[in-house]
Amino acid sequence: MADRSRLDPDELAAWRTFVDMHHRLERHLARRLQRDFGLSDSDYEILVNLSEAPGGRMRAYELGRATLWEKSRLSHHLSRMEKRGLVSREADPDAGSRYPSVALTPAGRTAIESASPANAARVRELFIDVLGPKRLAMFRKASDDILAAIEGNHPAQSDE
Repeated sequence: MADRSRLDPDELAAWRTFVDMHHRLERHLARRLQRDFGLSDSDYEILVNLSEAPGGRMRAYELGRATLWEKSRLSHHLSRMEKRGLVSREADPDAGSRYPSVALTPAGRTAIESASPANAARVRELFIDVLGPKRLAMFRKASDDILAAIEGNHPAQSDE
């Protein structure tokens, strides 16, 4: 029986290649967002989630769940984005001050609508087109399986 506490050379090479690819792709995309649009990758993540939410708004705790960010990190980052006019925080009429809402401002909407096409084009060039349809389908299936294994080992904890 194989020693499950060690990776064989092929497994280690595959793992290291994946980690290197993931880091380099993320850093490349983040540098381009910053250089071309003045957005950090964290700004972009928040703006994407808000732009996809009904009415361009989410409760702060829902945004924290969507981003997998700690409450303090989210709060600090939202404060910086609020100062730049990209988001606003307001009391949720249904929940009062207990669960404030985060809303996309017109400037935030303009920022995400400007950055998204260029970011999508880079993702297509560096990821989608490189994999092609068959390998993309296999990559998605493998990613779904890995996410299910993570969830099975460490179920998300409720913050409510």
